[in-house]
Amino acid sequence: QLRLVESGGGSVQSGGSLRLSCTASGYTQRTYCMAWFRQAPGKEREEIATLDSTGIPTYARSVKGRFAISKDNAKNTLYLQMNNLKPDDTATYSCAADSPPCGFGWSFEYRGQGIPVTVSS
Repeated sequence: QLRLVESGGGSVQSGGSLRLSCTASGYTQRTYCMAWFRQAPGKEREEIATLDSTGIPTYARSVKGRFAISKDNAKNTLYLQMNNLKPDDTATYSCAADSPPCGFGWSFEYRGQGIPVTVSS
């Protein structure tokens, strides 16, 4: 079992930056794919960034060039650096993990509760 807890959300003005964190606990010895999703009010959940089991990132077109996913294995923590934020980025952001085979577009077994991010114009 793996437990994921997000932190770092909040409110920011358009053009600003935030860094989200996702700390894993439980059976962290295994190598996982890890991902960030978001869901805006009235919209479907969107996968925005994924690190595969070898550490290669993949981004959705909507965030590519503005967001960066990274991981600190020593801290069992996944990050999402979000730059040049726009009002359309307002959503609840959640992290997810799964064992290989896995990757962008695959389903993920473990999910966090999510954390809100609000971008004002």
